[in-house]
Amino acid sequence: MALFEETVAKIKPQDKAVREAARAHLSQLVMPHWALGRVLDIGVDLAGITRSLKPSMTRKTIVVMAGDHGVVAEGVSKYPQEVTPQMVLGFVSGGAGINALARQAGARVVVVDMGVAGDLSALAKSGKIISRNMGAGTGNIARGPAMSREKAVASIEAGIAIAAELAATTDVFGTGDMGIGNTTPSAAIAALVTGKTPAEVTGRGTGIDDAQLARKAETVGRALAINRPNPADALDILSKVGGFEIAGLTGLILGAAAAGKPVIVDGYISTAAALMARLACPVCAEYMFAAHRSAENGHALMQASLGKEPLLDLGMRLGEGTGAALAMNIIEAASRVLSEVATFGEAAVSGPVE
Repeated sequence: MALFEETVAKIKPQDKAVREAARAHLSQLVMPHWALGRVLDIGVDLAGITRSLKPSMTRKTIVVMAGDHGVVAEGVSKYPQEVTPQMVLGFVSGGAGINALARQAGARVVVVDMGVAGDLSALAKSGKIISRNMGAGTGNIARGPAMSREKAVASIEAGIAIAAELAATTDVFGTGDMGIGNTTPSAAIAALVTGKTPAEVTGRGTGIDDAQLARKAETVGRALAINRPNPADALDILSKVGGFEIAGLTGLILGAAAAGKPVIVDGYISTAAALMARLACPVCAEYMFAAHRSAENGHALMQASLGKEPLLDLGMRLGEGTGAALAMNIIEAASRVLSEVATFGEAAVSGPVE
């Protein structure tokens, strides 16, 4: 618990003076006023986050956290639980969607076993993944709590420690996830935080049919009714209806903010973690960028609750950090505009007529 509390205490708001200096500089770029729109807004944020007018965003790290979920016993997923360790192997071999998009973005992919129900010890021993396994999947949230409060703290602190370990070689973090069944706990978190009904925030996940969707929404409602998580307590929510990888990503986001690093929040599961990080430390939201708006029901509501407008809207629903990888191109572009584009004075170009 000490690391969790110490990390939250370290997170400071963006530097207002640097933000103002960045805005003044960007207003003088050799182009019509604010002609690059949100790209320039991102530049202001990057300056405030990094406390620099020349932030570099070339060292990109996507952390994909994996965990299994006991709630799959309720028939909420189209795929069996053994897909989780199989996909982890796919990440390591470089053939998954996130690998292709990360290579295009120039990002490294770090895979973390937070609680996969499968033996990944060989991958961990070889250094191909990081093992912070908290158990062979969570409990079935439709029947009782996902985990103990102690495990929730340990999972968050594992994410914090990983962020701290990677921060020295990372300019910008991206979040990713893998875990069959993990849209169900994410929907429970979404319903609790947004105040919407389970039906309004529960989506098709892996592509379930109408009957499965109705069962999934009912399962989310049952999980909330049985566990009755405290909506003001992130640890209570995570322990009762969360997931090991969701708690780990919560810690990663907090750890990135404490290290003064921007973090690109991927899709539905990552946004559930971002909501928990914001609940634990409201100011950490100043370090977040919403990568994209997924096709999953409730994602837009979650982002609205965070106060974030996504950078992309492509109808994606894969997870893995794929949206974060695509958004990293925009984040780096914003940093380069701030650092590299000349002002009217520097370029000896006449400015606008007063």
